[in-house]
Amino acid sequence: MNKIFTVVLGVILSVCAFGQNTQPNIILIFADDAGYADFGFQGSKEMKTPHLDALAKSGVVFSQGYVSDATCGPSRAGLITGKYQQRFGYEEINVPGYMSKNSGLLGDDMGLPLNQITMADYLKKLGYKTAVYGKWHLGDADRFHPLKRGFDEFYGFRGGDRSYFEYKNTEKIHHDKRMERGFGQYEEPKGYVTDVLADEAVSFMQKNKEKPFFIYLAFNAVHTPMEAIEEDLMKFPKLGGKRQELAAMTLAMDRACGRVLDELKSLGLSDNTIVVFTNDNGGPTDKNASVNKPLSGTKSNHLEGGIRVPFVMSWPDQIEKKSTYNYPVSTLDLLPTFYLAAGGNQSELSDIDGVDLLPFLKGVNQERPHQTLYWKKETRAVIREGDWKLIRMPDRPAELFDLSQDIAEHNDLAGQYPEKLRAMYKKLFEWELTLERPLWLLDRKYEKYDIDRMDKYR
Repeated sequence: MNKIFTVVLGVILSVCAFGQNTQPNIILIFADDAGYADFGFQGSKEMKTPHLDALAKSGVVFSQGYVSDATCGPSRAGLITGKYQQRFGYEEINVPGYMSKNSGLLGDDMGLPLNQITMADYLKKLGYKTAVYGKWHLGDADRFHPLKRGFDEFYGFRGGDRSYFEYKNTEKIHHDKRMERGFGQYEEPKGYVTDVLADEAVSFMQKNKEKPFFIYLAFNAVHTPMEAIEEDLMKFPKLGGKRQELAAMTLAMDRACGRVLDELKSLGLSDNTIVVFTNDNGGPTDKNASVNKPLSGTKSNHLEGGIRVPFVMSWPDQIEKKSTYNYPVSTLDLLPTFYLAAGGNQSELSDIDGVDLLPFLKGVNQERPHQTLYWKKETRAVIREGDWKLIRMPDRPAELFDLSQDIAEHNDLAGQYPEKLRAMYKKLFEWELTLERPLWLLDRKYEKYDIDRMDKYR
């Protein structure tokens, strides 16, 4: 009798185990305009980020994490497709573009091309429930809406920025700044937006805890306008002006991240959830007092401070805790990493520029994930090959840096290594020949401003 009971129990347990979900949940936390050095795990002594610091300790910190562009919209286009956005013409400006009125283009015409497959599209095909909360910035028109790009749920805003507090009178507020639930149901938040977005993510997790889910939590923090809760401001009495506001806004974002991470634990999902925290571009040090040191540069230019970002990945079941990865990686890598971890087929990623990071993190592959990386905005462009970086500008000679020795890009070596400069320049040009023509044009005045900022923020 006992033997029969044991056999039956074993069958039941086997069936139950077979029915359990083995696909990891995935949470991508994307900050906005944060400084490279403005987190505890990045060495900041001013910012208070205990929850993100704990997340960093639970997994890996990428010391050379890059985005595909130095501005919000194109960077997000690369992130969500896993492809260099220049390959499908999403190169020149944020959409809906600040140029739209002057250029004759309509903002509604500008968005992530409909023939591009998104991260959510890929994961949805594998049975994931998908949600995006916060900043979209990939097109205002209805056809570009998140719910038409692979996401099941959306609460956020379509544009590039908005107030962190409720708009009391929405009649004069453009629809791309208004908070929207689902499709076309505008619903202003009843609290501080950063906190509200975390509440939305928590609710989604609770509703979908029995199945694999993907959450793209796209905070508008710490993008302007500089708006913080008074209680948070009071925690930084030694700071003043924008720096105090930034610290308070960063604290609120960290608190929101903690709310999500704590709920993962309470639901028993932490061990089998991939959590990534990163940022869309370098900090705009003039607008929000962010700090990118020891990097030179800032948002909108191609120095390291414009394209290198804080980057953390945690997956307790698979990734070693308290680890650091020192080869260059890119936000382009997140789509293939997520898709393959979820059980996707590598053959379906033939058109993707990113790579699966897990073999590199586990030591199965000892090579660099990327020997070569590229950035481009009209005539300005960058190639990084190994530790060498060439920056091409339209109004002055190209510059060459050895990042293994000169992370701040102070020592231009172009004159000392003309052959290397020439070879890298040729390779950059060959890559550019594979790209589509930009879908929108860049304001020449803005381009000059970006170049000037490179010198200002070295």
